Formats: sequence, structure tokens, C-alpha cells
Amino acid sequence: MAIFGAMIARTFSTATIRSLRVCVVGSGPAGFYTAEKMLKAHEEAEIDIIDRLPTPFGLVRSGVAPDHPETKIVINQFSRVAHNERCSFFGNVSLGSSISLSELRQNYHVVVLAYGAESDRVLGIPGEDLSGVHSAREFVWWYNGHPDFSQLAPDLKNTDTAIVLGQGNVALDVARILLRPPVELATTDIAIHALAALRESSIRKVYLVGRRGPAQAACTAKELREILAIKNLYVNIKQDHLRITSADEEEMKNNRIRRRVFDLLSKASLSSQTHPSSGQPELHFTFFRMPDKFIESTDISGHVAGVNFEKTTLKGSAGSGNQIAAGNGEYEDLKCGLVLKSIGYKSIPVDGLPFDHSKGVVPNIRGRVLSSSGVDQPEDGLYVCGWLKRGPTGIIATNLYDAEETVASISEDIKKKNPASGFASTKPGREGLLQLLENRKIQVVAFSDWEKIDSEEKRLGSLIGKPREKLSSWKELLELTKK
Repeated sequence: MAIFGAMIARTFSTATIRSLRVCVVGSGPAGFYTAEKMLKAHEEAEIDIIDRLPTPFGLVRSGVAPDHPETKIVINQFSRVAHNERCSFFGNVSLGSSISLSELRQNYHVVVLAYGAESDRVLGIPGEDLSGVHSAREFVWWYNGHPDFSQLAPDLKNTDTAIVLGQGNVALDVARILLRPPVELATTDIAIHALAALRESSIRKVYLVGRRGPAQAACTAKELREILAIKNLYVNIKQDHLRITSADEEEMKNNRIRRRVFDLLSKASLSSQTHPSSGQPELHFTFFRMPDKFIESTDISGHVAGVNFEKTTLKGSAGSGNQIAAGNGEYEDLKCGLVLKSIGYKSIPVDGLPFDHSKGVVPNIRGRVLSSSGVDQPEDGLYVCGWLKRGPTGIIATNLYDAEETVASISEDIKKKNPASGFASTKPGREGLLQLLENRKIQVVAFSDWEKIDSEEKRLGSLIGKPREKLSSWKELLELTKK
């Protein structure tokens, strides 16, 4: 394969002056920020970024809502990193199947795991496996054209009501996509299959349900303002849910974002009309409810028809300063035909990687992966960054600070090593990786191949007034890179 010959030749030509071999697993914000910081901190470093997808940029491509193009501008910065002569991107390379963690560690001085969270937390309640119950991540990947979920086909036609469990930014994203007029989404990079389904959607009513109250809502003011600005939207918030306690006041006093969110919700409840008009899109903020079970339809076997909720009250949480929700033994049902669970993403462990299953993160100290032996002993040359390091929290920029911390730890560890031994030619790095992948007949997607995909998507988008039309199947993506 041409890529192997070209890349190996390039590696040998530079190996004498660039002897620190670094592999970053994951090409989202955490991965690219790590690569960028390493390139600046170590002139002798050669960085390889691998990703299981043939497309780079992680959640910037598959997680950011299509109507948030300004958030995706960071792709330009990441592309400059990929074009650095000391950096390479290799897509369609899956850690665990294409290559093992132990093999990466054998080939590189430094391995940084930044592959994020590609699974979901579960509620563990009856009916969670009914059709019509999806995670918000699956729904987001579906409308963003992720090749793993382009065939999801959520049923938007046979129900007028959706329930979103959770009230964070992702929950508001999926609710906004369901309620926003499709004509406004038609000029974004939303996947064409999702746009077609939304144009035929019967959903007019969305419930955003949270365990706690409006003083604890997990979204940001920016996201809340955006969904409240949807044209002709009826907003419903029960007035008794807006009554706050001294404990609520104390929480908001210590958190300006929560205060702004509460004020926006209070204002929205007062400015909205008493009842929705016929056909008007409706958004219902429902607080103090926790799901107890999903209700199966009596008409369609195996399909969800509603959610049974237990009402909650708030209790003080010792030491944290935050209140927690506790069920009070009272229950109520909400009917729906679609449920989206926005209760948190979850990282997936790989063989040979220490992993804290309860927290869903890799045990680490400032990015240094800790041994699974039970002693706080860092693994040599193994680091972590992003959601895999801290959990699925924060915004894109949070990964910048996270990467700075991890790279600082790497730099400290490099300085501690004996300068006489250095890193000269003791690890094969890129040529070792590419040789293994060639032996296994893995079709590697280089950054230049991604640029072919990028150009084709933009061309297809220009034909229908969109910034791009994403290729959303593995077959399409991989076949285009062969041309």
C-alpha cells in the first residue's frame, strides 16, 4: 500500500533528529490538544494520532449540534496540527482490534489515551430495552451522520410526544433538534437521513425531566436561551416547581451559572401563554421526577408507551453543599412514544488498561495512568487525557487545560529519565505501527484521505445549500479514500 511506503520512508528520513515517539489514541479535542502541546514542548517528538473512525475530530464532528457551526471552527486549528510535518493521523485504526495497547507501548515511548466516552450509563430499571428508548448519544450520532448510528431510524412519525431524561446541555440539544423547524436545520450540516425524518416528524411535545429542581438544572444559560428562542414555542413550567428553599438559595449563591439558569426559567414561566394553541410546539420542563420504569405499549408489543416516574424531594448531601434527590413514594405516568436518556456518557476500557468501573475513568494522577496493582504507582509511558481522564464533563476548551496538565506530566517524566539513555532509536514508533497494520491488512486512512472525504462532503452540500453533506456509512467513507 502506498501509504505504508511513503510514511515509513518519511519516518526513517527524520528518525535521527526526532527520537521521541508519541502515540495519541483518539482524534477529538483531547487528542488534538495533546498533540499540539507535545509538538510545542518537544522539538524531538514525532506524534501519531490514531482513531477508530476514518474521520478525525471526534465529538466536534459527531457530537456538536448541527446548528452550532461556530463551535466547530476549532477544526481549523486541529487541521493545522495534523499538517505539521512531525504529526500524522491514521484513521480506521481501532485500539483493541487493529492493534493492542501492549503493542502500542512496545512501539512508542509515550502513549496518551484520549478516546473519550463511546458508551452510555444505564438506569437499570424495567423496560429500558423497549424499542423507542434510546440514549441521547445514539440520537446525536444519528442526526450528525456518525457511521455507527446512521441506520438508527428513531420513530418520529407515530407519536406526538417525546420524553428527554436529563436537563443538561445534551438534553437541551436533542430537545431543540426535535422542536426546531426543519427548514431552519436544512442549511446546517445535519445528516440528510435525519433531516428527512424530522420533516415528517409528528412530535410536537417534548418533556425535559430532571430528578432535582430548577435551581439544580445542569444546563448552561446559553443553551437554555437558545431553546427558549425557538419560534412560536409554548413553554410550560409548573409554578410550584419554581418555589425555592434556603438550601436552593445557598446553592445558587455559590454558582452563578445556576442562578442565571433559574432566572431564565422563572422568566420563561411568566412570559408564556396559559395554554398551547393547536399544532404549536410545546416544551415542558418537569422537575422533581425520577424514572422508575418504562411502560410497554398495549398496541405495539415491545415498544415504549410512557414512563412511570417517582416524585422526589431534595435532601442535603453531607459535605458537598449540594442537595440530592430522594423518592417520596408517590408516582405518576407520562405518556410518550419516544424516550431519549441523557444521563451521561461512559468510557469503555481496553485490555491491559487499569479502569475504575464505578467512576468510568482511568485511575490517574495529573494524567499519569496508575497501575492496577493497588499501589499508586504510575505506569511507565502511559497517560490519559479528556473524558477518559476526568469523566464526561466540561466543554471543548476544558480539554485544552486537561491536555496542558497531561503534557506537563509527560515533560516532567522525560526530564527524570537518564539523559544519557535518551530515546534514540529504542522504539520503532510510526514504522512499527504501520508495519503491524500492513501485516493485518488494515485499510489506514491518512489525513490526506480525510481531506478527500472533506472535499466530497462540501461538494455534495453545495448542491443543496448546505455547508456539507456528511458521508454517513463506513462503506462510503472507506471507498472514497481508495480513489
